[in-house]
Amino acid sequence: MQPTFDRTTRGEKMAERKHYLNTLIRHQWNQRIKVITGIRRCGKSTLLFDLFKTHLLRSGIPESNIIQLALDDDQNAQYRDPNNLSVYIRKRVSDSHQQYYVLIDEIQFAISREELTQHDRPVRLYSVLNGLLHLGNVDVYVTGSNSKMLSKDVSTEFRGRGDVIKMYPLSFREFCEASSLDRRDAYDLYCMYGGMPYLLHLDSDEDKAAYLSTLFEEIYFKDIEERYSIALPGVLRELTSALCSSVGSLTNASKIAKTLQSVKGLKVESETISKYLNDLIDSFLFEEAVRFDIKGKKYFEYPSKYYCTDIGLRNARLGFRQQEESHIMENIIYNELVIRGYLVDVGVVPLIEKNAEGKRTQKSCEVDFIASKGNKKYYIQSALNMDDADKARAELRPMAAIADSFKKIVISKSYGKSWTDETGILRINPIDFLMDENSMER
Repeated sequence: MQPTFDRTTRGEKMAERKHYLNTLIRHQWNQRIKVITGIRRCGKSTLLFDLFKTHLLRSGIPESNIIQLALDDDQNAQYRDPNNLSVYIRKRVSDSHQQYYVLIDEIQFAISREELTQHDRPVRLYSVLNGLLHLGNVDVYVTGSNSKMLSKDVSTEFRGRGDVIKMYPLSFREFCEASSLDRRDAYDLYCMYGGMPYLLHLDSDEDKAAYLSTLFEEIYFKDIEERYSIALPGVLRELTSALCSSVGSLTNASKIAKTLQSVKGLKVESETISKYLNDLIDSFLFEEAVRFDIKGKKYFEYPSKYYCTDIGLRNARLGFRQQEESHIMENIIYNELVIRGYLVDVGVVPLIEKNAEGKRTQKSCEVDFIASKGNKKYYIQSALNMDDADKARAELRPMAAIADSFKKIVISKSYGKSWTDETGILRINPIDFLMDENSMER
């Protein structure tokens, strides 16, 4: 039976995802497996089966030379066995005089639960994908929603023949362009519901809220519980809510375990919390930002900050009750930085002060983000309001204490337009920062 593929959004309006599409186009026929990772429902299937396939067809590739397979479809369950997957694809690409494109969605379904829970390497799957490359007439693209068995293993299991393309929900710029809304209206909507692509097809607030809430219960939690054999699903849910409630706050597994016991009456070991934290990160629901001592040039082991991959999911998990605009803006800025390809840390800088008795004391202050890419580095403060003089001084003091010459940026809604002040700090409002992918170079 021919494998099935059904898309409810076919023919409907969709975001163009130009960055990701152009990346796939650049990597065509580079003799490497293209691994597109990211949270489920962030648009990987649309990128592969709609946008990239449309590009191939417009380029003159016959549809018969494009083999597409959605492994999360129950009708394709037989192909979750790597042996069956290999037999099926090899039959479809048997003409050595033709070039074929193999597009496989949600490849982690071809990894057994035993391999995931026992930390075994899914050797059979990797052998199948490597074997397809050896044919010479096959270009392979796969998507997956589990980092532990995909992006973390690509360099070793694919023997240097894999490219990881990490995909995120819509950036604000992508959302704004696809929604055709005024920038300010789009920003307010984005702060509430985030950038999951399917939201573009929903009109009412009720439908948007229900969709995001359903993603947690019907997709994310079920995936994590099944694939990691979660023994305490209630703890997983409370942990998720706790992380959503405290985005931008320093925490660790031990602190969370104590909070769950005191607030929720859940007695759970910090080791269990640590494992569930890793499971949430491996499923791309959250990302961890660790602290970096700017003066001492070293990382702190703990505590860290955790940011939700999509702010709409964060809000939905909390029932849209905790709408702290400063935390929401900080989370959105963090997501924008990682979408742009930066490694993002939390900066710690020492400040020397005199107390009331005139004695010198030292305290640590925080720089919200250190964004690094290659030899570029930026220090960034996210400050919702800078109208108050005391607030402005508090936000700028850590910047003044940094001795190196890397660029410093303050993002605040108080700024009507961007400018660089007399100390060299770029002042910019969040909408301008998010809409211009080169905004950090102003």
